[in-house]
Amino acid sequence: MDVKLLPLMVLLAVSTRAPTSSAKPISLVERCWCRSTLNTVPQRSIKELKFLHTPNCPFQVIAKLKNNREVCINPETKWLQQYLKNAINK
Repeated sequence: MDVKLLPLMVLLAVSTRAPTSSAKPISLVERCWCRSTLNTVPQRSIKELKFLHTPNCPFQVIAKLKNNREVCINPETKWLQQYLKNAINK
């Protein structure tokens, strides 16, 4: 083996064994969940509501439906506005 090639092989071996960071890139951490919203979702089909407020995104409402599908609801929807007012007043 060539003497010049040996340090390069050692460097490659060490760099592939180095522990990787578990932190996510900023672009993935700060990404908005809701890219599009629905205006009409039957209230009877909603199992759970989640409210997200992240620094770089508008207020987001995610509804988990009874069929386990998750959809984003427009926060300006009238029934949702009324629901939020009632929840705040209680």
